[in-house]
Amino acid sequence: MKPIHNPYSWNNNASMIFLEQPLGVGFSYGDEKVSSTKLAGKDAYIFLELFFEAFPHLRSNDFHIAGESYAGHYIPRIAHEIVVKNPERTFNLTSVMIGNGITDPLIQADYYEPMACGKGGYHPVLSSEECEKMSKAAGRCRRLNKLCYASKSSLPCIVATAYCDSALLEPYINTGLNVYDIRGPCEDNSTDGMCYTGLRYVDQYMNFPEVQETLGSDVHNYSGCDNDVFTGFLFTGDGSKPFQQYIAELLNHNIPVLIYAGDKDYICNWLGNHAWSNELEWINKRRYQRRMLRPWVSKETGEELGQVKNYGPFTFLRIYDAGHMVPYDQPEASLEMVNSWISGNRGFSDLSTLENAS
Repeated sequence: MKPIHNPYSWNNNASMIFLEQPLGVGFSYGDEKVSSTKLAGKDAYIFLELFFEAFPHLRSNDFHIAGESYAGHYIPRIAHEIVVKNPERTFNLTSVMIGNGITDPLIQADYYEPMACGKGGYHPVLSSEECEKMSKAAGRCRRLNKLCYASKSSLPCIVATAYCDSALLEPYINTGLNVYDIRGPCEDNSTDGMCYTGLRYVDQYMNFPEVQETLGSDVHNYSGCDNDVFTGFLFTGDGSKPFQQYIAELLNHNIPVLIYAGDKDYICNWLGNHAWSNELEWINKRRYQRRMLRPWVSKETGEELGQVKNYGPFTFLRIYDAGHMVPYDQPEASLEMVNSWISGNRGFSDLSTLENAS
């Protein structure tokens, strides 16, 4: 087994740091347990300060934070630590990019039934009876999530997670379909529920002694997912807690935010991401809401790659025919997305008629 060159890697036009967090996953380790996004955000900020202390010549560079899935929790909180908690920081935060994230569970939970039942651009995968049952369950899920949002206790959030997962995820999982790509079956349930056989190869490769020696790792049993960390987060109710308020903070500080979503994902689907971003309370909410989705067309090929909506620093991007892992399903489109974004084309417009110049 050996790595091969990926011509569409995001590091074609940027230097990249891959941070394994929260503490306890992958090669990361420490003396204390991390069981919440809040604690993980503090650790990530400390790492960044140490990194830029070690490489001070990079402090003036543009610095973007990107991630997907639960990064819809992590990134807003990490950015909060940078921008609000540490305004005297020694490095830039240029923008954030979140792909198929879970950021506002209350709103996003309303969009499992539409996605499974033919309203997200793909045919229904559940029966009409199952769809009706799921629609009713979504109402109770919303009520439980509201209690979670309003409470300082973890218990209502634990209850919300348990009920919403059972009522809105299990009916879909029982079909045998991949929760990360509605177009096909779950290939491999042995990969911690991640469905992709290829993920086993990542763990195998990272456990080669020569790889660990080259990386200088002090951890010799690599696992991309850690059940103890997962359980810790589960019992703080972290998964059902809101993090969209930190996105509003960034936008109100005029820091660009990209919310992108492959439109064949189920678990963090594009409908839910489009909905919460449209309802986000920030200073230009009404102006953003008035913008309509429009075609995103490749400047390389002229092909329509998706749909985009933008006002000022806030952009939502739907990517056609991609599941949860956009760079895996649409590598060319994902690289064009990243290169456009970091070049400053926040609206993904033809530069001659840049939409968000107003």
